[in-house]
Amino acid sequence: MDSADDLQNKDSEYLSTLERGLRVLRSFSAERPEMALNDVASATNLSPAVARRCLNTLVSLGYVAKHGRRFLLRPKVLEFSDAFLSSTNIEQAVTPFLQNLRDETGDSASMAVRAGDQVMYIAHVSTTRPIRLSAHVGTRFALHATSLGKAILAFSGADEQVEYLQASVRESFTSNTITSASALKKALSQVRKDGFASAMDELDYGICSLALPIFDNEKRVVAAINCSTATSRASGSDFVDERLPLLRETAGQIERALQRFPALAKSLSQ
Repeated sequence: MDSADDLQNKDSEYLSTLERGLRVLRSFSAERPEMALNDVASATNLSPAVARRCLNTLVSLGYVAKHGRRFLLRPKVLEFSDAFLSSTNIEQAVTPFLQNLRDETGDSASMAVRAGDQVMYIAHVSTTRPIRLSAHVGTRFALHATSLGKAILAFSGADEQVEYLQASVRESFTSNTITSASALKKALSQVRKDGFASAMDELDYGICSLALPIFDNEKRVVAAINCSTATSRASGSDFVDERLPLLRETAGQIERALQRFPALAKSLSQ
């Protein structure tokens, strides 16, 4: 995947100032909800002078607040997510089917896309049961440690897989997390053969999930859906046998819905 510098060198109309402003916005997280100027500069790899100009602009526009020497995001940043969700009609095209899947299984149900070396949730319906890791629209998890990520990777192009296996840094979250390139390549080959991906105690202990890829009209994988539950509720093959038919039905419904909502289909296919 090209870096910002690579893209700037390739495209004469690339706006580096816009990229830097977006980099500043993305630098805030659960681990960094508030930051001083030097913290932002460090997190974004920008000089303090550039980070300060970006922050001051974002403060003036209402996307960032300043309290003393520290900066934090303001609710106005949610305009971006609302614009995507409303313009692509995800609430009509995806959410009802995930809700049905949740109701049928009692498990949380999600749809995610690839975002670099992570999956990013674009739709999520929670279960009423307590779980170890909470999720919501915008949540990101590592590709290699999730059923969603493995479903997307397994059905991506061979070049994409090779690039990911060679370049990514894969963290070990539990003793079950697959991190070696050879083991992950083998696992992805099995996912492609089976048509589905699973993960048990890989992202965190106590979490089990099953995922299927979502394809566009040209049979390219554009997303994945899954259902997740507590490991204590999943009993090996029974978990797959019970949920796979429901997941397949849901995947088919969503793929047909993409044909009715071209904006969403085009957005996912890029």
